[in-house]
Amino acid sequence: MLKEVIELQNNAVNNLISIIDNKDEITFKAPTGSGKTYMIADFMNRILTENSDIIFLVSTLSKGNLAQQNYDKFISYSETGQFLHLKPYLINSEISGEEALYIPTDCNVYVLPRDLYKKGSRLMKGCMEQFLNTITLNKWFNGLEKEIYLIKDECHVATNKLDDLSENFFKKIINFSATPKLSRGQTPDIEITNEEAINAKLIKRVEFGNDEDTIEDAINKFELIKEKYRNKLGINPCLIIQISNKNKSDEELNNKIFPVLSKAEHQDLKWMLIVDNDKDCDTNDYFKAKKLPVSKWRDYAKGNTIDIIIFKMVISEGWDIPRACMLYQIRETQSEQLDEQVMGRVRRNPRLLDFENLDDESRELALTSWIWGNQPTDGKKVRNVKLYEESTDITNNIKIKTTKLKPLSQRKEFDIDTFIISQKNEPAYNDIFSIYKKFVRTDNEIQKMCYDYADDYQKWWNFNNHIDKIITENNNYIYNYEESMEIRKDDKGNDYLTSFPEKSSYVDNGNYENISDWVWKRNDGADKFSFDSETEREWADFLKEISNKENANKNSIIKKVITGNNNPNKDSISLFGEKDKINPKEKFLWGKNFITNSDIKYEYYLNGIHASYPDFIMKDDFDRIHIFEVKSVNPSSSVNIDSESYKIKIEELKKCYKQSSVLTNYYFYLPVLKGDIWYITQFKNGEEYTITKEQFIKQLKAK
Repeated sequence: MLKEVIELQNNAVNNLISIIDNKDEITFKAPTGSGKTYMIADFMNRILTENSDIIFLVSTLSKGNLAQQNYDKFISYSETGQFLHLKPYLINSEISGEEALYIPTDCNVYVLPRDLYKKGSRLMKGCMEQFLNTITLNKWFNGLEKEIYLIKDECHVATNKLDDLSENFFKKIINFSATPKLSRGQTPDIEITNEEAINAKLIKRVEFGNDEDTIEDAINKFELIKEKYRNKLGINPCLIIQISNKNKSDEELNNKIFPVLSKAEHQDLKWMLIVDNDKDCDTNDYFKAKKLPVSKWRDYAKGNTIDIIIFKMVISEGWDIPRACMLYQIRETQSEQLDEQVMGRVRRNPRLLDFENLDDESRELALTSWIWGNQPTDGKKVRNVKLYEESTDITNNIKIKTTKLKPLSQRKEFDIDTFIISQKNEPAYNDIFSIYKKFVRTDNEIQKMCYDYADDYQKWWNFNNHIDKIITENNNYIYNYEESMEIRKDDKGNDYLTSFPEKSSYVDNGNYENISDWVWKRNDGADKFSFDSETEREWADFLKEISNKENANKNSIIKKVITGNNNPNKDSISLFGEKDKINPKEKFLWGKNFITNSDIKYEYYLNGIHASYPDFIMKDDFDRIHIFEVKSVNPSSSVNIDSESYKIKIEELKKCYKQSSVLTNYYFYLPVLKGDIWYITQFKNGEEYTITKEQFIKQLKAK
């Protein structure tokens, strides 16, 4: 498993644990495919480690057997020893007699299929309330203070009947979803962003097809990608086609889909139609002869045989098929939440567990999904970008060193055994429950240090008896960037050099600027780029303006390259196998550090190790690297600039960039817009300066 994945998930759960005592309802947002079920299990296990008198009721959709799927995973986590404290139970109406539905009270995680608890159901007839009363009233009869935490998996779907019980029975409510419902107050308290999940290699980035592409275009492109998927990843890929629910579906099948699939060049493709009624399901695979319910058709489709899955709405949620890499939506929906859920079906990384072993081309395949569908209508479309051809002209001319922080365990003169022995004070804890409660709330590096050190119970006890001092020592070390920061190295121990990724994407947030001569071009050929804020757009406009300025020697201030100059007649081959003629073009070496696929990042410490992805990267005509993180202190900014957490983060970024400037010999900047004036903090060889835009331009001209 990638280190980035582990850190991203652990940090998210750490953040959830840190606020659970202070809020009665919490919303956790994470993209489909980011390991939501795993994080739910991790969260529950940590809470149960601290307090065995907590009971979890996990409400899940019945669609797609999500409840059974979650239950099976919880059981697996418990039985394999990953999360030992979980004792799951699946509430199932089929396991009892006709008169009453019995729910045992000796488990601590109850998985409830949402559709079981609806009007007229056996669970509604007093059974659920009786169960909840039994749990919460134990304190009166047995002296046990039990509390119930309700977890709403896929919380964007209404659970009105359960909500009616909230005031009387549920101590905490934790909402989980990729698409929480803001209209119901589900504003995310904790979020794993789409960009963070992509950069951790948890999910794929999206390349959207053209609006005019037909289903035949999609199937033809699938044929092109299929062989590469098999040869490079050892996986048979899958194209998912979503059709309409009602009258339109027959017309879509008979006039648009089946005529294409019946063509000679597509006879090798195995397809499956999955709809609500198992009698209407169909396939050209031998599986057709089996008279099985829809759920079994879905299970079979997950295997490695079916190439194309055609469905209505029966698999929009709770259905994992990591080998699916393409989606074509014929159906038009009015729900962006629904579209995002469906798109999540093709965004899982199919080689997540061994991603490190793949070559570059295989990684590109594993991390790309292709979608023809409804993009958001609020202007926030996903825009795909790529470096100008040939990209090597750019990446060879702008290579970036990045920095990382070493944990205390890698400090040369530090030995954990010696440190523990040297402690003279009395232990702070005298029972294992208090110790373990403290331990599970520490960050990932402290826990790893403990597991690496403690090969027997006594060592574990000694480590955790002094854990406060170990945490203090770790923080003192990591916060001292002069000691803990180093240049990132490659596998051979050399400085790791990176550049802009060949392909990236961004969410269209408005704040437009037309730019035609920097490193990026949009896949659709447009020159209009969007930026995260108006402040960021203004800085991009400033860099664009100085691109064409000249110094006294008649050279440009920003370095430029002639892309494609070495191969003026060469055709570039895309991943689809399409050809694009390369034409030489003059481009300036500066660009937005679009986070998707970017490896240009610098680590800093703030209650755990985080990565700062600077906003812009630039190379001047004297081959000096300039790195910018743009901020604003204007009231119109979307960030609460007066909050203590914002100020602390800015100070930590300054410390990070100051030491990074020493190690890399680059120029780091924090341009801050206050009113209409830019105040630019510059870090050069560890020295801090405050300069104006005019001084910045003057420095660029000076050798």
